Amino acid sequence: MGAGALRIGLTGGIGSGKSTAAAALQALGAALVDTDAIARELTGPGGAALPALKARFGTDCIDDAGALDRPWMRRRAFDDPAVRQTLEAILHPLIGAEAARRAALATLPCIVFDVPLLVETGHWRPRVDRVLVIDCHEATQLRRVLLRPGWAQPDAQRVIASQAPRAARRAAADAVIDNDTDAIEPLRQHIAALWEAWLGRH
Repeated sequence: MGAGALRIGLTGGIGSGKSTAAAALQALGAALVDTDAIARELTGPGGAALPALKARFGTDCIDDAGALDRPWMRRRAFDDPAVRQTLEAILHPLIGAEAARRAALATLPCIVFDVPLLVETGHWRPRVDRVLVIDCHEATQLRRVLLRPGWAQPDAQRVIASQAPRAARRAAADAVIDNDTDAIEPLRQHIAALWEAWLGRH
């Protein structure tokens, strides 16, 4: 990792606008380490996590394309906490190692770690200098998630309920940006102001 790089942990509930915030930070000059994207690579066709997943959950967890069947796994993980814990025990070390590898290659003055479960996992906080939470009301989250292909209301509600409460995320933050509006420009303006404040002092 570049000497002196400011490490920002970016998080927020599903549908909060975190990905838009990540893109805005990247446009301002941050290196982005997207742990969700890493997870998709690890569980995609030929992904490094597939052998362990197949050994633990059987061939039913693999879809016709040779990737992890995410809807199949999501349903089982929500139905059985032990399944979720096993899944996380397989994926989280691999995600963490790959995130560290990518961060070590970064040469920009700021590295943003986009981590949906930053508060829930606990082990990310010591790895970053600042935590930025993108927040919105649960009704806004639900409405946005239901606009995504393949999402039904019960599944969306279960994901929201499984994530850290809004109060817990906000309590863990060094900065919170409220993002209930669907207009992108206000979020970008908040990100730009925060960038100037944090990078100017760092």
